[in-house]
Amino acid sequence: MKTLANDLNIPQSEDTIIEPKASTPVKHENVINPVKEEEDSDGFEDDTFISSSRRNAKRVISYAEDSDSDDEPLIKKQSRKIRKVRSDDDDDDLEFTLDTSVVSEKEDEEEYIEPKKTFSDSNDDDDDDILSLVEKPKRAVAKTFKPLVKASPKPVFKSKTFAQAPKHANFNKQHQERYQWLIDIRDAEKRPMTDPEYDPKTLYIPTSAWNKFTAFEKQYWEIKSKMWDCVVFFKKGKFFELYEKDAILGNTLFDLKIAGGGRANMNLAGIPEMSFDHWASQFIEYGYKVAKVDQRESMLAKEMREGSKGIVKRELECVLTSGTLTESNMLHSDLATYCLAVREEPGNFYEADTQNIVSVDSTLKNKLFGVSFIDTATGEIQLIELEDDNECTKLETLMSQVRPKEIIMEKDNLSNLAHKIIKFNSAPQAIMNYLKAGEEFYDFYKTHDELLSEENNYFKDSSEWPAILQTYYKNKKQVGFSALGGLLYYLKWLKLDGNLISLGNMKEYDLVGSQKSLILDGVTLQNLEIFSNSFDGSDKGTLFKLFNLSITPMGKRMMKNWVMHPLLQKSDIEKRLDSVDLLLSDVELRDVFESHFIRLPDLERMLARIHSTTIKMKDFEKVIQGFETIVKMIDTLKDRANKGALGIYISQIPVDLRSSVDKWSNSFDRACAIEEDKIIPIKGVEPEFDESLNQIKVIEDELNKILLEYRKRFKCSSIQYKDSGKELFTIEVPMAATKQIPSSWVQMGSNKSTKRYYSDEVSVLARSMAEAREKHKIVENDLKNRICKKFDSLYKEVWKPTVTMISNIDCILALTRTSESLGYPSCRPKFVDEVDENTGNKLNGFMKFKSLRHPCFNLGSTTVKEFIPNDIELGNDVSRVTLLTGANAAGKSTVLRMSCIAVIMAQIGCYVPCGSAELSPVDRIMTRLGANDNIMQGKSTFFVELSETKKMLDLATNRSLLVLDELGRGGSSNDGFAIAECVLYHLATHIQSMSFFATHYAALGLNFKGHPDVRPMKMNILVDEQTRNITFLYQLVNGESGKSFGMHVASMCGISKTIVDEAQIAAENHEHTSEIIKKQNLALKGLNKERVDMPLGLQSDFIRLTKGDGLTNSKLGTGENVTIYDNNIKANVLKTLFSLIESI
Repeated sequence: MKTLANDLNIPQSEDTIIEPKASTPVKHENVINPVKEEEDSDGFEDDTFISSSRRNAKRVISYAEDSDSDDEPLIKKQSRKIRKVRSDDDDDDLEFTLDTSVVSEKEDEEEYIEPKKTFSDSNDDDDDDILSLVEKPKRAVAKTFKPLVKASPKPVFKSKTFAQAPKHANFNKQHQERYQWLIDIRDAEKRPMTDPEYDPKTLYIPTSAWNKFTAFEKQYWEIKSKMWDCVVFFKKGKFFELYEKDAILGNTLFDLKIAGGGRANMNLAGIPEMSFDHWASQFIEYGYKVAKVDQRESMLAKEMREGSKGIVKRELECVLTSGTLTESNMLHSDLATYCLAVREEPGNFYEADTQNIVSVDSTLKNKLFGVSFIDTATGEIQLIELEDDNECTKLETLMSQVRPKEIIMEKDNLSNLAHKIIKFNSAPQAIMNYLKAGEEFYDFYKTHDELLSEENNYFKDSSEWPAILQTYYKNKKQVGFSALGGLLYYLKWLKLDGNLISLGNMKEYDLVGSQKSLILDGVTLQNLEIFSNSFDGSDKGTLFKLFNLSITPMGKRMMKNWVMHPLLQKSDIEKRLDSVDLLLSDVELRDVFESHFIRLPDLERMLARIHSTTIKMKDFEKVIQGFETIVKMIDTLKDRANKGALGIYISQIPVDLRSSVDKWSNSFDRACAIEEDKIIPIKGVEPEFDESLNQIKVIEDELNKILLEYRKRFKCSSIQYKDSGKELFTIEVPMAATKQIPSSWVQMGSNKSTKRYYSDEVSVLARSMAEAREKHKIVENDLKNRICKKFDSLYKEVWKPTVTMISNIDCILALTRTSESLGYPSCRPKFVDEVDENTGNKLNGFMKFKSLRHPCFNLGSTTVKEFIPNDIELGNDVSRVTLLTGANAAGKSTVLRMSCIAVIMAQIGCYVPCGSAELSPVDRIMTRLGANDNIMQGKSTFFVELSETKKMLDLATNRSLLVLDELGRGGSSNDGFAIAECVLYHLATHIQSMSFFATHYAALGLNFKGHPDVRPMKMNILVDEQTRNITFLYQLVNGESGKSFGMHVASMCGISKTIVDEAQIAAENHEHTSEIIKKQNLALKGLNKERVDMPLGLQSDFIRLTKGDGLTNSKLGTGENVTIYDNNIKANVLKTLFSLIESI
């Protein structure tokens, strides 16, 4: 029979009991925790035995407290077997069932002598009910709960408050009477769920119910009533239990068995403590918050504190949500997961605050946003105060960059538009939290008080604050500071604030790279599919997927920032490219980095857990080992990696790194930390620890001395100590020698070959040993905390800078890997940053790519498809604006996206998939692609088109790259054409950006024939007019496409030939009618001769030159609202105007 013990490699003797691993360093052949008659287990371990063929195997050493239940009685029973039901997905997540069928004849049975015991009403902390889940000897059916890939909506439950509990006949009736207040649920202020002010976090419990609660029930409901919207896992002994609503939810979602009755008085479902992370993750994947309530003392510690009365102390340890996970085994991605707090105020907030002036105009035009967000796994907090336009452009960009999984907002604070933008741009199934103003979402002054509160103990005074906090407070950035206050309250509610705030890992979020990076706004990130595709929202086929080849988790998170903020300065880009070239050519150097990086754990997240003292000792040893690996790598490098960005990063290694690592290399028993997850300092380093160990050794020696005396006295060498459950050092005597045992010895148990006893002296020593070990646990925990704090003291000076350096080097490695994966041809881009020698102003930008391919075309595909490359050229020797026409599905959008992607790749510092690449650094990429409405934000297709176009006209410069696809098709033909013509003229003549202007307005090119900076191009096709069939060649060539070939595309899509023929006739009639009307209008005006039209843009410029402000970017100037309008641009404007006049 295969048992749990077999699976865990536990050697078994005749009555082996499943025990957790040892938690103290003392070793003895027969050691398990002590027990008193009042102390039974909260789990199955106390009285559950496993048969084994290896009867003579050495017993497992275990010193852990077997169970910590408050007052559970020993259970009368026959021997039981344990079966294990294993999940296919996780060997560590075990579901236990007990089988009460008769044990095999080979299994020794032990008789239990139940001590007399009296229970008080206050002691209501047992696990009879959890055992009732497994009373019936039915064969268990294995259930597999696979981790959920996508979060599902929370199920809606009908009024199912009371579950059936067949074991107790009267339970249901008594239960309904006892919990009537759970039927009509109200919050702590007695508001019903229908009330707009209802608080889902709290629960009202009437005084009459409190008076009837046992001590344990009071303990539970005091916590649950403040965590009503959470699934509360309540620790009892070796189990976590769910009660009432949570138990029913677990039963509904995962078929967890429900028990009821007994002295628990509640429906309950339970899981072994070892499975907590698994089951908590399952609830979190469904969008629920999970509260973990743990025991703060063992049963023995409670007795040492106050005797046998009362119940074990329990406290809320933490609340787990999808956006605030910290444990590595619950985090399913190396990338950062964010929890974000946001606050909104009108644009004149500070004016109104200081002068009591309210300007309606400024309120409508501008908004102020304070945003603060945290990655709880690393403890990094970022905050920013934004002055935004009425379209919330910057907020949308920030949300597209961060994509938080959890959002914190003040009730009724955000405008409808801001609220919709936040919901639309958050991660799928993001959790929305609405806090009360002032009381929960702290204002500026409350946030300041909380940060300096002695109770919270984050910082001693404001001088210890991170620099960004001091700056925001000094400059009175109230909105941004308040956003941090909202985040602070929420972290406090989650019980995460102390560790994360005190870490001091805070900085200001850089939305656009502080003028040192290429700006990609939120719309562009979506249109170019940088982080998520438009198909299913995943990263398949995205640019980030192409670059996400870092080895370390820290490097992967850093790479996302690199992709989000490509470089702008030519010198910085060249340094990265130099390093990529070095690694491509020097295979040995690259191997040095890769071979060392592959051995590094997630140091960034582990450092955060060291600060919070929640790290396991085996993980602490991995941190030491990781930094040792870094030191070895540096020694191996010597001066080989001194080129480009690599040399800069390596020079940033802290001077004290080596000495700091050396101090920790031999400070504790590292082998013990790995094998037993314990920290044992070198002898003499910690006197208190050594004294505690010595006390245990003295008691152990005394016990061994007594054992030798018993063997000699009873002339039996087989007498030995035996541990059973919490009964330590019971004296096991063979049956043949039991007649000599004094009557004063107390029999504790027996089987067919032996009996177990306690003598008076051994009983006292066993109790002393248990207490000594309990005290040693406290010493161990205190030692762990002190060691973590000592290590954490070097966080800012040594550890954090080293991790940042490693992350950056890993990103260079990822760029190298991406560069060599592009296939042939690929090349290093050449950057030209031309500046006017006289004025110092940057000259107009240009880009030139030969045989350019889309790098993500075959990404993630199992079959390689041929991609037809194209030459892309804007500016310099050719026109800066390409007017692109062609049939639907001819490949226009692909060319537009491909060009933008190539620029981003080049400015990140990567090779480009083309034959040659030459360009000037681009300061901003802005896109208007596709005919998309935005229902979530309440915007129509035409509104979205014009909003995005307006942003381009306001922000673009002569170094920007703009992409406009199908501008104007959201309106009528006349309106759309007029808007498209005017926007195109303004871009080409005054803004002078590099631009792609794709359109189906074939006549648009006629008005720009003489414009020197507009070049008509088309996607080449072959057309069969007879069959209306189109062969797409996907080649970009010079010229105009006479029409959009809508009838041909309709025919190819399978629309009936009759319908297409009739549509063709209607289109021809419409064109003919339009021509007749034009001729009639000309005749009425007396213009029978051929008419020569002057472009409307040219007419407008002449009026502004002669009657307005001339060549300026003022309201009446030719370059109205143009961002950069220097002498170079003005000269180009005049050249364009003269060229247009000549063409007429």
